[in-house]
Amino acid sequence: MTNDPTQDTQPIQIAAARRGRGGRTVLIVLGVLLFALVLGVLLGYRNGIQRRKALEESQIITRAAEQFELGLLDMQQGRYEVARQRFEYVISIDPAYPGVTDKLAEVMLVLNATSTPTPSPLPTATPVPTPAAGETVDPATLDDLFAQAEAHMAAQEWTQAIEALEQLRKLDPDYKTVQVDGKLYLALRQRGVKKILSGELEGGIYDLTLAEQFGVLDTEADSMRTWARLYITGASYWDVNWPAAIDAFRQVAQMVPNLSDASGWTAAQRYVDAIEGYGDYLVANGRACEADDVYNEAYLYTGNEYYQQKIQEAQEQCK
Repeated sequence: MTNDPTQDTQPIQIAAARRGRGGRTVLIVLGVLLFALVLGVLLGYRNGIQRRKALEESQIITRAAEQFELGLLDMQQGRYEVARQRFEYVISIDPAYPGVTDKLAEVMLVLNATSTPTPSPLPTATPVPTPAAGETVDPATLDDLFAQAEAHMAAQEWTQAIEALEQLRKLDPDYKTVQVDGKLYLALRQRGVKKILSGELEGGIYDLTLAEQFGVLDTEADSMRTWARLYITGASYWDVNWPAAIDAFRQVAQMVPNLSDASGWTAAQRYVDAIEGYGDYLVANGRACEADDVYNEAYLYTGNEYYQQKIQEAQEQCK
């Protein structure tokens, strides 16, 4: 009988091979389990964030609905100042809540009608017939104009409503004075805010200033006028006084980043572009060491790596 060494070592090699395969299998299983665990944690984290956001949104909707309904009740019971505060709170947490802007305007109409004297008639370019001396206006004509104004307001046709009310005032300044003043306030206020939001900043500011003749503007309208003025101020400094432009657009971008003028250039983009313009100006005038912090403001606001590159370029020129 011959002793073959390979026969003696074969069982050991087979066993070692099996242990190797078994070890790899265990590692694969552990890897799969670890991956599944990490994936589960990530999914759970994401789902948790989504549930939290959904809960927060639900709570906001609930609070807004509750305060809106209480505001309506306050209006019914004559507590207009309290109603104003409730509606302004709803706007602060949910600006798009249905009907809240209109209700706030109605409340301001009542508050202003009881505390503000009748202003002088608004100028109008619309030709209207005026009664001759001693001639009286047919009451039916006045009623018809008033009804037209109400219909236009219900359809949110603010310009047509204003024109009808101005004609009415020109024909008879004493006709339903409080109601006409209140409706002019509301129509001018609504048209002014709408103009500002659509990029007609100067026109919107003018309308809100006219509305202010009939009473104090509500917080939302007054704020929109302030931001529109700041936008215009920032634009006037463009390429002339970069720090002043940055300061103006920084304020607007923080509150209404999508506000723009007729060009469609938003306040947020203006803010960033003004920062870059100032940084480029500093670099071009041998002040690259100061440009570092300027570009960094744009990077912090946008997170765009483009501004990191601008920072590096400024730092290299600063050496």
